[in-house]
Amino acid sequence: MNRYEIIQKIGDKYQIGNTESGEFSYVQALRNIGKSIKDYQKGDTDTNHQYLDIRFENDRLAILVETKNSFSRWDHNKIRKQLQDYVRYEKAYSDKKIIAILIETDGDDIWVWHGQSVIIDEEHRKVQENVLKTFEEYENIVFGKVNDKIKVVDSIKVLNEMLHSDGVNEKLRSQFVGTCLLALKNGLYYKNLKPTLDPDTGKEITQEKIIIKSIKSILSGLLSRNQDVDTLNKAGKLSVLSNKVLDDQDITSLTYDELQKILEFIDNNIIPFINDSNTAGQDLLNLFFTTFNKYVGKSDKNQAFTPDHICDFMCKAVGVNKNSRILDPCSGFRVIIVIEANSYVNIRSSRLLPKFKTQKINSWCAA
Repeated sequence: MNRYEIIQKIGDKYQIGNTESGEFSYVQALRNIGKSIKDYQKGDTDTNHQYLDIRFENDRLAILVETKNSFSRWDHNKIRKQLQDYVRYEKAYSDKKIIAILIETDGDDIWVWHGQSVIIDEEHRKVQENVLKTFEEYENIVFGKVNDKIKVVDSIKVLNEMLHSDGVNEKLRSQFVGTCLLALKNGLYYKNLKPTLDPDTGKEITQEKIIIKSIKSILSGLLSRNQDVDTLNKAGKLSVLSNKVLDDQDITSLTYDELQKILEFIDNNIIPFINDSNTAGQDLLNLFFTTFNKYVGKSDKNQAFTPDHICDFMCKAVGVNKNSRILDPCSGFRVIIVIEANSYVNIRSSRLLPKFKTQKINSWCAA
């Protein structure tokens, strides 16, 4: 990712440079407020660690970006130390919250740090933050989004009517919306796309096909990073996703304009008002799917996910872990996999349980 792409993604209106090249000189910045960088340099600090590649800010947040061609070509401790120097200078320069980022220009790796102290080491790196986000999204991460139940509920009917008018069968709507939500939260780009040529066939790939392909790629990447999903299960999950949802005729028949409007509506009217990093947001996300399903026919009453804090409490209460097998008598005849909690407990229905090697069941619980 080059410098221009980074600035455009995070937001060029937030980018602040004080040199001709667009870099940010902390020597100059500190001097302007009557301070000297020498007072904040460590004894072993490289004197060249004065010019941050790209800096973004608003009235309460500063995002510091340092780029390297490829992390594999650098001593990781050295480049982390360089970024730590910039964090120290920024703390002396402003009282803003800080997000510090290392980005590869010859690759796709992104390393992100934020928090109370912004300690730049491997232990404190936010490993789940591996997709470059907009300034507003990083601001939400630091300060938290506002859970707005009224806004979300009001948007549900509009979204359902939009899908209905676009010809998306009610059986697909919940799965499709959930897929779009997950992809958007992980960096799906869908605006102002242009048709491209398939390098293998030479045929034109339309914008709507580019979006569907990108959604599949994002979900594949998420599954790949989950060490608890083996290759066979990953292939099976992606096959179901493609065959039952994304490759369904109702979805493939959507025009680029229709698909873009659906994604934009979710992006602007659902995601900003559900902060799923806390229990209130998880409950609101659950309410979203529960309420959304009230608008569809009886043939498609998809189950909403149990909130994380409930799953976590239940797992702790009955003393189960990732090696446990639990019979859930309330699951009907479906296989339910608890993915919300960090316990990774396999829950099998009573009809399906005999197909697996059974162990002694010490506890019963209803998810």
